[in-house]
Amino acid sequence: MGEKRPKTLLAMGREVADRLVTSEVRDRLVRIADVDPDLVAADFADPAVAGALAAAEVLYTSWWCPPITAEVLARAPKLRAVVHAAGSVKHHITEACWERGILVSSAASANAEPVAEYTLAAILFANKRVLDIARLYREQRARPDLDSTFPVLGNYRRTVGVVGASRIGRRVIELLRPFELDVLVADPYLTDDLGVPHVELDELFERSDVVSLHAPALPETRHLVDAARLARMRDGATLINTARGALVDEDALVAELASGRLYAVIDVTEPEVPPTGSPLYDLPNVLLTPHIAGSLGGELGRIAALALDELARYAQGRPFAHGITAEALAILA
Repeated sequence: MGEKRPKTLLAMGREVADRLVTSEVRDRLVRIADVDPDLVAADFADPAVAGALAAAEVLYTSWWCPPITAEVLARAPKLRAVVHAAGSVKHHITEACWERGILVSSAASANAEPVAEYTLAAILFANKRVLDIARLYREQRARPDLDSTFPVLGNYRRTVGVVGASRIGRRVIELLRPFELDVLVADPYLTDDLGVPHVELDELFERSDVVSLHAPALPETRHLVDAARLARMRDGATLINTARGALVDEDALVAELASGRLYAVIDVTEPEVPPTGSPLYDLPNVLLTPHIAGSLGGELGRIAALALDELARYAQGRPFAHGITAEALAILA
């Protein structure tokens, strides 16, 4: 099939578009597609986007894209594909999209990279107790007694448990390969060999010095990490959550952290920003960050590039390299 320039509409938050659509992205976007890069559908009910929506064959979406409902599709009779320049499509791809046969692509694999990098850094720092030692050093203004304060210190032959063989979980396993760490993985859907032992979840919690969460937020994974599983963790172990806050029973985690028995690196919570009185802000054994593991700043360029590659494939009549199906989405983040 010959290459065409499909009529395309940007659909995302206006602030997202300002950061994502750089001059480089804009130049390539207008070469690939028939698009007005200054027109952004932050609200499909906005009269200013009605004409472009009616003519659009492709939506180039990102964070804060409104849901693409049956009502929206009725006003977009020519829509055939959604190319998402971000991770999860669950917030805007509805059942009506699948019923219509809309093709869907996601740049989730590009967004996986910085999350995996954050996780790798967190694992290495957690086992080395870098943040705790830095805090003691700052407080004491003298070399801390590390042998008595941290009798088990370092990354050599420590065990890391990866919960979820998702894109990010798999990339974390790959990034850990150069290090002399023992890695375990737990995932009920895993059928292929990732080169590390595949164990049951409870065993992973019992054996790991660091447990890193990379499972999707599904009804069956809500509070996957509950009081019983936290109790299985070794004294001094670290829980890392860069996945979804709903995976963890936060009250149970706070209780363990307040006892001083465990450590945590938490990038996602439920709600997304903890209440001002949350102990997570003040506990010395917690590193709390505001959902920064995913793509930010210059990292958005990687996501935009992958999404543009997908848009180019569609324009050339080729299948998406990173397509999403309704069946796959049921077990994805």
